[in-house]
Amino acid sequence: MDEKRPYNFKQILFVFIKLAIVAGAFYFIYNKLVNNDKLDLQVLIQTVKYYDLLSIENILLLLLFSIGNWFFEILKWKTLVSFIKKISFSEAFQQSLGAHTASLFTPNKIGEFGAKAIYFAKQFRKRILLLTFLGNLVQLLITLVFGLIGLVFFIKFYSLEIPFEKVYKPIIGLLLIIGLFYFRNRENRFTIKGFSFKKMGDFIRSIPTHKRVEVIAYSVIRYLIFSHQFYFLAVLFQLPITYTEAMTGISCMYLISSAIPMLFFLDVVVKGSVAVWIFGFIGIDEILILSIITISWIFNFVLPNFIGSYFILNFEAYKQTNLET
Repeated sequence: MDEKRPYNFKQILFVFIKLAIVAGAFYFIYNKLVNNDKLDLQVLIQTVKYYDLLSIENILLLLLFSIGNWFFEILKWKTLVSFIKKISFSEAFQQSLGAHTASLFTPNKIGEFGAKAIYFAKQFRKRILLLTFLGNLVQLLITLVFGLIGLVFFIKFYSLEIPFEKVYKPIIGLLLIIGLFYFRNRENRFTIKGFSFKKMGDFIRSIPTHKRVEVIAYSVIRYLIFSHQFYFLAVLFQLPITYTEAMTGISCMYLISSAIPMLFFLDVVVKGSVAVWIFGFIGIDEILILSIITISWIFNFVLPNFIGSYFILNFEAYKQTNLET
């Protein structure tokens, strides 16, 4: 009987951790919606009603954008994992949404790494960490590419003056840091989770080319989906803005916000502040921009959290299956 006590304690602790993750995620979502300093919840509700955003057609289209966004994120994860272990779309779905909920209140989604790794047996976990890193890195690079293109047009359209004398010093500093890591890594001194940069590079190169191309394609499609969801909301709110102006502003917004380390549940705050500044150059009302950001956040992060919470609470049932294989 005494032998069972540690096991029972671990089971109780595991249940408590799952409940704490789910409760924490819902608390932060509730707090951000109700106690938003940038946009009062009642103002958001009134704005949504005024522009008749709650029609069935609009809700279905917004859901379609969000489903498409997550569909390609899940496909991307399934493709990455298939390099070391075949998983079904259903398993990739559970892992992606469960990790999403677990990472809601961690800086830059860092909780996603551990959440995804725990779905797999120990011999896979280091490689799962690398695959998670790779998936996020590719999405970030796509955001940077589109963002830099948008930034060029934004500077041209609005005649912004960039203080290059203040910019070149941080750039040189960044290059020096990268160079330091490179030369240290020649002797394998610098590692991430036990992997040197060389080993990480070798691991990435060992992934079949067609899989790498698929991951890049899914990342591009995801970017186009969530950026056009923003544009669709801009149309619904009748913003006096052209398609080119909107996409330029959207790409700059994602570029700047992606470079700011933040807690995931603060995503709506950071993007909101950046978007207000960006679209302020175009003369768009602050309330409308914050409403668009908040609605996009609800559809892409809050609603998936309900599904992810279910998977976390039922995690043990399919955890055993994965650990056995």
